[in-house]
Order: sequence, then structure tokens, then C-alpha cells
Amino acid sequence: MVTEITKLENSYEEAFRTLQGRSKNSRGSWLPHLREKAMERFAELGFPSVKDEEWKYTNVAPIARIDFRPLLLADAVAPGSDANRLADFTCAEAAQSQLVFVNGVLRGDLSSLTALPEEVVAIDLSQALTNPGYSEIAREHLARYADYVANGFTALNTAFVDGGAFVYLPKSVTVKAPLHLLFISDGNRLATFPRVLIVAEENASATLIESYASTSDADYFTNAVVEVVLKDGARLEHYKVQRESAQAFHIATTMAELGPNTSYDATAITFGAALSRHDIHVTMDHEGAECWVDGLYLVTGNQHTDTHSVIDHRKPHCTSHQLYKGILDGKSRAVFNGKIFVRHDAQKTDALQTNKNLLLSNEARVDTKPQLEILADDVKCAHGAAVGQIDQDELFYLETRGIHHDLARNLLTYGFAEEVIGKIKIDSIRAELDEAVLNRLNARLEA
Repeated sequence: MVTEITKLENSYEEAFRTLQGRSKNSRGSWLPHLREKAMERFAELGFPSVKDEEWKYTNVAPIARIDFRPLLLADAVAPGSDANRLADFTCAEAAQSQLVFVNGVLRGDLSSLTALPEEVVAIDLSQALTNPGYSEIAREHLARYADYVANGFTALNTAFVDGGAFVYLPKSVTVKAPLHLLFISDGNRLATFPRVLIVAEENASATLIESYASTSDADYFTNAVVEVVLKDGARLEHYKVQRESAQAFHIATTMAELGPNTSYDATAITFGAALSRHDIHVTMDHEGAECWVDGLYLVTGNQHTDTHSVIDHRKPHCTSHQLYKGILDGKSRAVFNGKIFVRHDAQKTDALQTNKNLLLSNEARVDTKPQLEILADDVKCAHGAAVGQIDQDELFYLETRGIHHDLARNLLTYGFAEEVIGKIKIDSIRAELDEAVLNRLNARLEA
């Protein structure tokens, strides 16, 4: 195992040196220097193992065993994916406000931004890094919140920072159409490193959809990092939809920095990937910030999904709400580790965290660990977790009303998921998720 991991890390090192050699003199000294420090840190950390407390239930050795090829933008040739092939992954509400990336390459022919206000900036990150108007903003915020010192996957992503999305919302602008960042993988044994930086100035508001999918049942590795910065009074609704290939690996980190009186509403939906992990960290370092961090994971077969969240209350009068639900079938496994941290100065904090899981199979397994660490004395905090199967009394009640046993199970299962799906305000996403849940249930009945 050590030999395999060392070989894999060396393959990343080789691709990294190629990237550095091409860009060292083209974008200023700070970016190659940032990459160099991140790569050095990855060399020290490597991939995490189950001996690490934060990874004890998620074994990433399958990622280490496969020699994924890092895809550099200069070498990438986007395949001929057309609009018809992507129709299943786009949103009607964002037809004129979407950036489409195929294997990490921004596809202008598949993208459209005509529905966005002129002052809104939504461009490839590589363009922002060279544009005099945005490079200073990117330099100020890029890699400031996603800690590559502590996380090997974040370090690897940062070492390969090149393409991705840069979204800038000027002061007081309101974006009515949702902005869709669609990342499509269409290749085998590829490693891509999507990087997203979102900066919303004072009192700006928008809705962002971040989604990952594949047009084939390929074996690939997505390592994504998203950094969100909300200035005073800014508001952002953020939907993350992960529906990767059943053979894929998806590791993602989302870091949100909330300013005074801001609102951050995040919902993560997980259906795809053989192995997936989402780390989400929200920092409230100013009074009056509020966040919702919700999610739904629906896994079956041998799928493994892991969610680690940290809601960090640092200042008084901040509020956080968290609801994660999971539906597991087959031999699938889910991990939920959520932590609410209330620091000494964070008086008048109001925080609630809930994780609920529904097991449809005796072989499915959940490891859940909600946590509260409270250092202040004037707070209102609660947390809880539940793991169980369909309530037999509820099932019996429906059957006595003439509803077939299988349909009754489907209704109860769907009702369990609907609490999260129902909060989604984008009709096309909500309808798609409704269909996806029902299709999973129907497939189970036909098996």
C-alpha cells in the first residue's frame, strides 16, 4: 500500500511540475508560490488514512490505488459533449445563466450568461487571475479560507489551482436568475480539481447552483474546493447537487465566511459516486450572521458517503440551523459528523443541529456524531441524531386504508426525504429530485 500511494503521489508531482513550468512567469509570483507551498504540504500530509480521527470511518485507499491522471487545462481537450447530452443536468431557470465545464474546461459554446446583470462577473478562474480588474480580489480571498495546511485533499486541489469559476457580486446587486456552475466529467481515470471562488459585496444577493455529473459510467476522481465570502448584509442561496458516475470518487470542501447580518442558505444533495465526502465549514465572525446548512444523501448498493460539518460561532447574536437526512439501502454506508462550536464571545447564539437516517436494508450502516462545544454561557443550542427503519405502525395504518404495502413504504420513505427537498426553491431541481427519489424506490421494488 505504501508503494502504491507513493507512486500515485509522484504522478501528481510530475503533473504539478509541468503546470508550474508553464505558468511561473505568466500570472505573477504569488500564484506559483501558493501552489508550491500547497504541494509541499501535500507531500507532507499525503492522503488521509483511517488512523486520522476525522477519517476513521472513510477509507480513501481506493483513490490511492488508482493512478488517476491530473488533467491540466493546457493539455485538456474538451470532448464534443453537446447540449442534448447535457440536457439532463441543466436547469430551465438557469438556461441563460450557466457556466458549463467539461473535464475542467470551460465550454463557452455550452454556457450562457445573458440573464445576469451586466455588473455581475462570472468567468473562468484562470481569466480572473490574469485580469487586472479581478486579480487583486482573487489574490485577497483565494486559499484564505480553505485550509490546505490541515487537509491533504485541499492541499492537492490548491497545488493545481488553474481553472474553475470566479463569481463576483458587486455592492447591492440582486441577481434574480440562479447562476448554475455545472461540472461534467466525461473521461476515464482522470483527476480534475474544480476551484470556485464566490465574493459577494455589501447587500448583494444571489442564488447559486453547483452541480457535478457525468455523461458516462466512467471511473474518475473529482477533488473540488469552494470558497464563499459574504460581506455585510449579503445573501446567498447555495445548492450543491452531486450525481457523479457510480464508479467515481468525489471529495469536496466548502468554506463560507459570513460577514455582519449576512444570510447563507446551503443545501447539499448527494446521489452519486462510489465514494463521496463533503466537508463544509461555516465561520460566523461578525454579529447578526445566519446560516442554514441542510442536506439529503440517498445511497444504495455499496456506495459510501461522508459529511463533515463545522459551524463556528465566533461573535454574539448569530444563528445556525442544520438538518441532514439520509436514506440508505443495500450495503451502503453513510457518515455524518457535525460540530457546532460556540466560542467565549459568542453570547446569544442560537444553534440547532439534527441528523436523521432511514435504513431500508438490514445491511446498511450509519455512523452519526453530532457535537456541541459551547464556551459561552448565554446561548440556546440543541442537537440530536436518529437512525431507524420505517415505522411499522405508520405502515400498518396506511395498509388498513387500502394502500398496497410497497406503495405505503414508498410514501413513507418519500415523506422522509421531502422535508429537505421541499425547501428547495428552484422548481426544476425539486422536480428532478422528486423523480430521482421515486426512481430509486421503484428500482428497489423491481429488484
